Amino acid sequence: MDLPRCLAYPGTPELKRYLGEVRAAFRITRLVLHFMGGAVLVAFAFPLLAHSRRHALRRRWSRQLLGIFNIRLVLNGVAPVRGSLLVANHISWLDIYGIMAVQPAAFVSKAEVRSWPLVGWLAARTDTLFLRRGNRGHFRTINAEIGMRLEAGGNVTVFPEGTTTDGTHMLDFHAALLQPAVDTGHPVQPWALYYRGMDGLSNRVAAYAGDTTMWQSLRSVALQAGLSLHIDIAPALPTRGAHRRDIAAAAYEAIAERLGTTLDERGPDDPVHFPGTPTTP
Repeated sequence: MDLPRCLAYPGTPELKRYLGEVRAAFRITRLVLHFMGGAVLVAFAFPLLAHSRRHALRRRWSRQLLGIFNIRLVLNGVAPVRGSLLVANHISWLDIYGIMAVQPAAFVSKAEVRSWPLVGWLAARTDTLFLRRGNRGHFRTINAEIGMRLEAGGNVTVFPEGTTTDGTHMLDFHAALLQPAVDTGHPVQPWALYYRGMDGLSNRVAAYAGDTTMWQSLRSVALQAGLSLHIDIAPALPTRGAHRRDIAAAAYEAIAERLGTTLDERGPDDPVHFPGTPTTP
Protein backbone atom coordinates (compact mmCIF):
# COMPACT_ATOMS: atom_id res chain seq x y z
CA MET A 1 0.00 0.00 0.00
CA ASP A 2 1.39 3.44 -0.90
CA LEU A 3 1.62 6.35 1.55
CA PRO A 4 -1.62 8.21 0.62
CA ARG A 5 -3.68 5.03 0.99
CA CYS A 6 -1.92 4.24 4.29
CA LEU A 7 -2.79 7.66 5.67
CA ALA A 8 -6.38 7.21 4.61
CA TYR A 9 -6.66 4.23 6.95
CA PRO A 10 -4.81 5.15 10.14
CA GLY A 11 -4.05 2.28 12.47
CA THR A 12 -3.93 -0.34 9.72
CA PRO A 13 -1.13 -2.93 9.64
CA GLU A 14 0.03 -1.43 6.35
CA LEU A 15 0.50 2.00 7.91
CA LYS A 16 2.32 0.54 10.90
CA ARG A 17 4.67 -1.37 8.61
CA TYR A 18 5.27 1.74 6.52
CA LEU A 19 6.07 3.86 9.57
CA GLY A 20 8.32 1.10 10.87
CA GLU A 21 10.28 1.10 7.63
CA VAL A 22 10.61 4.88 7.74
CA ARG A 23 11.82 4.70 11.33
CA ALA A 24 14.35 1.99 10.46
CA ALA A 25 15.73 3.96 7.50
CA PHE A 26 16.06 7.07 9.67
CA ARG A 27 17.86 5.20 12.43
CA ILE A 28 20.27 3.45 10.08
CA THR A 29 21.09 6.77 8.43
CA ARG A 30 21.76 8.29 11.85
CA LEU A 31 23.95 5.30 12.74
CA VAL A 32 26.09 5.75 9.64
CA LEU A 33 26.52 9.45 10.43
CA HIS A 34 27.31 8.56 14.05
CA PHE A 35 30.12 6.24 12.96
CA MET A 36 31.45 8.85 10.57
CA GLY A 37 31.46 11.37 13.41
CA GLY A 38 33.23 8.82 15.59
CA ALA A 39 35.89 8.35 12.92
CA VAL A 40 36.54 12.10 12.83
CA LEU A 41 36.74 12.18 16.62
CA VAL A 42 39.19 9.28 16.78
CA ALA A 43 41.36 10.56 13.94
CA PHE A 44 41.72 14.17 15.07
CA ALA A 45 40.72 14.51 18.75
CA PHE A 46 41.96 11.29 20.37
CA PRO A 47 45.67 11.92 19.73
CA LEU A 48 45.40 15.17 21.68
CA LEU A 49 43.43 13.84 24.65
CA ALA A 50 44.39 12.19 27.91
CA HIS A 51 43.37 8.57 28.41
CA SER A 52 40.65 9.49 30.92
CA ARG A 53 39.12 11.96 28.50
CA ARG A 54 39.10 9.36 25.74
CA HIS A 55 37.23 7.00 28.07
CA ALA A 56 34.62 9.66 28.78
CA LEU A 57 34.10 10.31 25.07
CA ARG A 58 33.82 6.58 24.29
CA ARG A 59 31.22 6.21 27.03
CA ARG A 60 29.18 9.14 25.75
CA TRP A 61 29.47 8.04 22.11
CA SER A 62 28.30 4.53 23.02
CA ARG A 63 25.33 5.86 24.97
CA GLN A 64 24.39 8.01 21.99
CA LEU A 65 24.54 4.94 19.74
CA LEU A 66 22.11 3.09 21.99
CA GLY A 67 19.89 6.17 21.95
CA ILE A 68 19.67 6.08 18.16
CA PHE A 69 17.78 2.79 18.48
CA ASN A 70 15.83 3.87 21.57
CA ILE A 71 17.64 1.24 23.64
CA ARG A 72 17.40 1.90 27.37
CA LEU A 73 20.38 0.81 29.45
CA VAL A 74 19.45 -0.79 32.78
CA LEU A 75 22.23 -1.50 35.28
CA ASN A 76 22.13 -3.83 38.28
CA GLY A 77 24.67 -5.40 40.59
CA VAL A 78 27.96 -3.99 41.82
CA ALA A 79 30.29 -1.35 40.41
CA PRO A 80 32.92 -2.28 37.80
CA VAL A 81 36.35 -2.98 39.26
CA ARG A 82 39.26 -1.15 37.68
CA GLY A 83 42.04 -3.34 36.31
CA SER A 84 39.83 -6.40 35.95
CA LEU A 85 39.10 -8.83 33.14
CA LEU A 86 35.44 -8.37 32.28
CA VAL A 87 33.77 -11.63 31.24
CA ALA A 88 30.33 -11.51 29.60
CA ASN A 89 27.87 -13.68 27.74
CA HIS A 90 27.51 -12.62 24.10
CA ILE A 91 24.24 -12.03 22.24
CA SER A 92 24.60 -9.07 19.90
CA TRP A 93 26.95 -6.54 18.32
CA LEU A 94 25.14 -4.11 20.63
CA ASP A 95 26.74 -5.82 23.65
CA ILE A 96 30.01 -4.03 22.97
CA TYR A 97 28.45 -0.58 22.99
CA GLY A 98 26.39 -1.41 26.07
CA ILE A 99 29.53 -2.38 27.97
CA MET A 100 31.42 0.68 26.72
CA ALA A 101 28.53 2.88 27.81
CA VAL A 102 29.16 1.64 31.35
CA GLN A 103 32.90 1.01 31.49
CA PRO A 104 35.10 1.67 28.44
CA ALA A 105 37.53 -1.22 28.05
CA ALA A 106 39.70 -2.96 25.53
CA PHE A 107 37.89 -5.77 23.72
CA VAL A 108 39.15 -9.04 22.31
CA SER A 109 37.49 -9.59 18.94
CA LYS A 110 37.82 -12.06 16.09
CA ALA A 111 40.33 -10.91 13.48
CA GLU A 112 37.68 -10.74 10.74
CA VAL A 113 36.16 -7.63 12.32
CA ARG A 114 39.34 -5.71 11.43
CA SER A 115 38.33 -5.84 7.73
CA TRP A 116 34.81 -4.49 8.25
CA PRO A 117 34.37 -1.08 6.58
CA LEU A 118 34.72 1.82 9.03
CA VAL A 119 33.74 -0.33 12.04
CA GLY A 120 37.00 -2.27 11.83
CA TRP A 121 39.04 0.91 11.46
CA LEU A 122 37.36 2.45 14.49
CA ALA A 123 37.74 -0.72 16.56
CA ALA A 124 41.47 -0.92 15.77
CA ARG A 125 41.97 2.61 17.08
CA THR A 126 39.91 2.21 20.23
CA ASP A 127 41.79 -0.51 22.09
CA THR A 128 40.43 -3.61 20.32
CA LEU A 129 42.69 -6.68 20.21
CA PHE A 130 42.09 -8.83 17.14
CA LEU A 131 42.55 -12.55 17.72
CA ARG A 132 43.37 -14.94 14.90
CA ARG A 133 41.50 -17.97 16.11
CA GLY A 134 43.22 -21.31 15.71
CA ASN A 135 46.68 -19.71 15.87
CA ARG A 136 48.32 -20.72 19.15
CA GLY A 137 51.24 -18.35 18.71
CA HIS A 138 48.91 -15.40 18.22
CA PHE A 139 46.88 -16.53 21.22
CA ARG A 140 49.99 -16.16 23.38
CA THR A 141 50.63 -12.71 21.92
CA ILE A 142 47.09 -11.56 22.69
CA ASN A 143 47.27 -12.98 26.22
CA ALA A 144 50.49 -11.07 26.82
CA GLU A 145 48.81 -7.87 25.62
CA ILE A 146 45.81 -8.49 27.88
CA GLY A 147 48.15 -8.97 30.83
CA MET A 148 49.97 -5.70 30.12
CA ARG A 149 46.72 -3.77 29.94
CA LEU A 150 45.50 -5.24 33.22
CA GLU A 151 48.80 -4.39 34.89
CA ALA A 152 48.42 -0.81 33.65
CA GLY A 153 45.07 -0.57 35.48
CA GLY A 154 42.86 -0.90 32.42
CA ASN A 155 39.89 -3.19 31.85
CA VAL A 156 39.74 -5.81 29.13
CA THR A 157 36.51 -7.48 28.00
CA VAL A 158 36.32 -11.03 26.66
CA PHE A 159 33.37 -13.13 25.52
CA PRO A 160 34.52 -16.63 26.54
CA GLU A 161 31.71 -18.41 24.69
CA GLY A 162 33.70 -17.59 21.56
CA THR A 163 30.57 -16.70 19.60
CA THR A 164 27.09 -15.26 20.03
CA THR A 165 23.85 -17.01 20.99
CA ASP A 166 20.24 -15.91 20.65
CA GLY A 167 20.14 -15.25 24.39
CA THR A 168 18.06 -18.31 25.31
CA HIS A 169 21.05 -20.32 26.49
CA MET A 170 24.76 -20.08 27.23
CA LEU A 171 27.62 -21.99 25.64
CA ASP A 172 30.58 -23.39 27.53
CA PHE A 173 33.22 -20.83 28.50
CA HIS A 174 36.68 -21.21 26.99
CA ALA A 175 39.20 -20.55 29.74
CA ALA A 176 42.29 -19.73 27.68
CA LEU A 177 41.70 -15.96 27.56
CA LEU A 178 41.32 -15.88 31.34
CA GLN A 179 44.93 -16.94 31.85
CA PRO A 180 46.32 -13.34 31.85
CA ALA A 181 44.15 -12.49 34.86
CA VAL A 182 45.51 -15.55 36.69
CA ASP A 183 49.10 -14.72 35.72
CA THR A 184 48.84 -11.12 36.90
CA GLY A 185 46.57 -11.72 39.89
CA HIS A 186 43.95 -9.30 38.59
CA PRO A 187 40.28 -10.13 39.24
CA VAL A 188 37.75 -11.49 36.78
CA GLN A 189 34.37 -9.77 36.90
CA PRO A 190 31.32 -11.51 35.36
CA TRP A 191 28.80 -9.36 33.47
CA ALA A 192 25.38 -10.80 32.56
CA LEU A 193 23.66 -9.24 29.53
CA TYR A 194 20.12 -9.69 28.30
CA TYR A 195 17.51 -7.79 26.27
CA ARG A 196 13.86 -7.00 26.84
CA GLY A 197 11.20 -5.52 24.61
CA MET A 198 8.98 -2.59 25.49
CA ASP A 199 6.50 -5.11 26.92
CA GLY A 200 9.08 -6.09 29.55
CA LEU A 201 9.51 -9.62 28.20
CA SER A 202 12.78 -11.19 27.11
CA ASN A 203 13.44 -10.35 23.48
CA ARG A 204 15.63 -11.99 20.82
CA VAL A 205 15.50 -9.23 18.22
CA ALA A 206 18.99 -7.94 19.05
CA ALA A 207 20.58 -11.39 18.65
CA TYR A 208 23.29 -11.65 16.02
CA ALA A 209 23.68 -15.41 15.94
CA GLY A 210 23.38 -18.43 13.70
CA ASP A 211 22.76 -17.63 10.04
CA THR A 212 21.64 -14.07 10.77
CA THR A 213 23.65 -11.55 8.75
CA MET A 214 24.85 -8.24 10.11
CA TRP A 215 22.40 -6.40 7.87
CA GLN A 216 19.47 -8.55 9.03
CA SER A 217 20.37 -7.97 12.67
CA LEU A 218 20.81 -4.24 12.17
CA ARG A 219 17.50 -3.93 10.35
CA SER A 220 15.63 -5.98 12.96
CA VAL A 221 16.88 -3.72 15.74
CA ALA A 222 16.10 -0.59 13.71
CA LEU A 223 12.51 -1.73 13.13
CA GLN A 224 11.83 -2.13 16.85
CA ALA A 225 10.00 0.66 18.67
CA GLY A 226 12.43 0.20 21.53
CA LEU A 227 14.44 -2.27 23.60
CA SER A 228 16.18 -2.32 26.94
CA LEU A 229 19.64 -3.77 27.48
CA HIS A 230 20.07 -5.09 31.01
CA ILE A 231 23.56 -5.47 32.44
CA ASP A 232 23.90 -7.18 35.81
CA ILE A 233 27.44 -6.99 37.18
CA ALA A 234 28.53 -9.68 39.63
CA PRO A 235 31.20 -9.28 42.33
CA ALA A 236 34.74 -9.70 41.05
CA LEU A 237 36.34 -13.13 41.38
CA PRO A 238 39.86 -13.34 42.88
CA THR A 239 42.35 -15.18 40.70
CA ARG A 240 45.53 -15.58 42.78
CA GLY A 241 46.35 -19.24 43.21
CA ALA A 242 43.33 -20.32 41.14
CA HIS A 243 43.20 -22.33 37.92
CA ARG A 244 41.73 -20.62 34.89
CA ARG A 245 39.19 -23.42 34.41
CA ASP A 246 37.87 -22.95 37.93
CA ILE A 247 37.60 -19.19 37.31
CA ALA A 248 35.78 -19.84 34.03
CA ALA A 249 33.33 -22.16 35.78
CA ALA A 250 32.70 -19.64 38.56
CA ALA A 251 32.16 -16.82 36.05
CA TYR A 252 29.78 -19.00 34.04
CA GLU A 253 27.75 -19.83 37.13
CA ALA A 254 27.61 -16.19 38.27
CA ILE A 255 26.32 -15.04 34.86
CA ALA A 256 23.88 -17.93 34.51
CA GLU A 257 22.45 -17.20 37.96
CA ARG A 258 21.78 -13.60 36.95
CA LEU A 259 20.13 -14.69 33.73
CA GLY A 260 17.79 -16.87 35.72
CA THR A 261 19.14 -20.22 34.57
CA THR A 262 19.33 -23.27 36.82
CA LEU A 263 22.49 -25.09 35.81
CA ASP A 264 21.54 -28.47 37.27
CA GLU A 265 18.02 -28.59 35.84
CA ARG A 266 18.04 -26.66 32.58
CA GLY A 267 18.91 -28.30 29.27
CA PRO A 268 20.69 -26.32 26.53
CA ASP A 269 17.51 -25.94 24.49
CA ASP A 270 15.19 -25.00 27.34
CA PRO A 271 14.00 -21.38 27.40
CA VAL A 272 15.50 -18.91 29.83
CA HIS A 273 13.08 -16.94 31.99
CA PHE A 274 14.96 -13.83 33.01
CA PRO A 275 14.56 -12.41 36.52
CA GLY A 276 11.30 -10.55 36.85
CA THR A 277 10.02 -11.73 33.46
CA PRO A 278 6.56 -13.33 33.40
CA THR A 279 6.64 -16.91 32.20
CA THR A 280 4.15 -18.50 29.84
CA PRO A 281 2.75 -22.04 30.11
